[in-house]
Amino acid sequence: MSVSLTERYRHKIISANELREKIGAPPREEKAIMCHGVFDVVHPGHVRHLLYAKSKAEFLICSLTADKHISKGTYRPHVPQDLRAANLAALEMVDFVVVDMNDNPLENIKIIEPDYFAKGFEYTSKGLPPKTQAEAKVVEAYGGEMIFTPGDIVYSSSALINLAPPTIQYETLQLVMEQNNISFDDLRATIDAMAVKNVHVVGDTIVDSYSQCAMIGGQTKTPTMSVLFENKEDFSGGASIVAKHLRSAGANVTFTTVLGDDGYKDFVLKDLEQAGVSTNAIIDSTRPTVNKNAFVVGGYRLLKVDTIDNRSISEQILKEMTDAVSEIETDAVVYSDFRHGVFNRRTIPTFIDALPKDVYKVADSQVASRWGNVTEFQGFDLITPNEREVRFALADQDSGIRPIASQVYDKSACKLLMMKLGERGMLVCRSPDHESRDSFYVIDTFVDNLVDAVGAGDALLAYSTLAMLVSKNDVHASILGAMAAACECEHHGNVPITRDALYQKIEAVERRVNFG
Repeated sequence: MSVSLTERYRHKIISANELREKIGAPPREEKAIMCHGVFDVVHPGHVRHLLYAKSKAEFLICSLTADKHISKGTYRPHVPQDLRAANLAALEMVDFVVVDMNDNPLENIKIIEPDYFAKGFEYTSKGLPPKTQAEAKVVEAYGGEMIFTPGDIVYSSSALINLAPPTIQYETLQLVMEQNNISFDDLRATIDAMAVKNVHVVGDTIVDSYSQCAMIGGQTKTPTMSVLFENKEDFSGGASIVAKHLRSAGANVTFTTVLGDDGYKDFVLKDLEQAGVSTNAIIDSTRPTVNKNAFVVGGYRLLKVDTIDNRSISEQILKEMTDAVSEIETDAVVYSDFRHGVFNRRTIPTFIDALPKDVYKVADSQVASRWGNVTEFQGFDLITPNEREVRFALADQDSGIRPIASQVYDKSACKLLMMKLGERGMLVCRSPDHESRDSFYVIDTFVDNLVDAVGAGDALLAYSTLAMLVSKNDVHASILGAMAAACECEHHGNVPITRDALYQKIEAVERRVNFG
């Protein structure tokens, strides 16, 4: 792995107490000046500000706000705190960098007691804001001096970021891997070991159909669109595709589901048999196998017709399914909820009670448009909702990403949360101490050529589960899950991702991390 920013400039990044010990207490022969900000993007205005500050003292200290206290936008910061610190440390004029874990710089000012505290000249244009007045009061209390740097180059980091978020997926990845002492060979070794694991998938089967048609035109007498049927393709979807992804990764997979007594049942059973999945299908003659048929014209979905009965499964079927959960020997159980009868408020507690004591427990609830709630799966080892599903579960469309992640983590009592953010990657929460420095981290997307995002979450779920079983390491799991999702996005349709495809993705990412 190439030398990263954090490795090269780590010696400049220290705590407030360490800094105070290095520079001593005032009065000092060698003066120290301190600047504070978010520095999500270091722009020419920042550079000018820092250059002027450096001209006033021997030591330039940059203090930056920790990730957990940034609320300027839903997805801010775009650059994680350790990478922001490294960016500042890489500047020749900067002598020391402090990541401030408080919600304002006052406490660190009291500890460091810089001779000067520098603010941009724009803070004086309309009178000192209350926060700046508070900073000035603390500085002046020990005999320090506020300095306002002149500037004719004024930029807003927020405005720049809002134009287009920075593309730093490889820098962020390198940072996370370095902090957790993980190499690309470690990731490859995790994939190698997936084949010895056993996984039991439980959930709703969906047959996704695509009816390809050609446009004829509209009727003259009625508002009816006329199309010519050309062909129809069927695909196993819902929880069944999760089972196929796991099997494609090399795991031994058992799939427990409910099917209707119809032609789609036969299709699903044959398809899963060919994929190497051991299917435990319970037949319910009172309901159809779920089918979602999209009519596609010229590449556009004209209409979708669903054949569904969302009634809760009967007590007898519930018993058969939970008996299978409790009796089948496995390393992990994955509950894949599409809210088509298997999982609901009545059945979920029984499914949870049926889980073997030491099994790894995973839940995914793809139900943002229906009546599901991922927090109903209490006490699971891993949950993988997307942002919409989290907001749906919390009835919260306004809060920032980290606050809602914290809430759903606590409410579900899970051990590991991977919150999918679409093209923004995913936010991982791995600790109930949401104030700790390493409770959260971000893994960006690794999609090179977006073709079709359908199935990305299924691929992530499968590979993250297996990676956790093998490595017991959430960083292994989140990186490999994100890479599997990227592979899925680069194909048409929900195609099970192979280990070979993931090896190729790792190789491509490694080359870019190492400037290859």
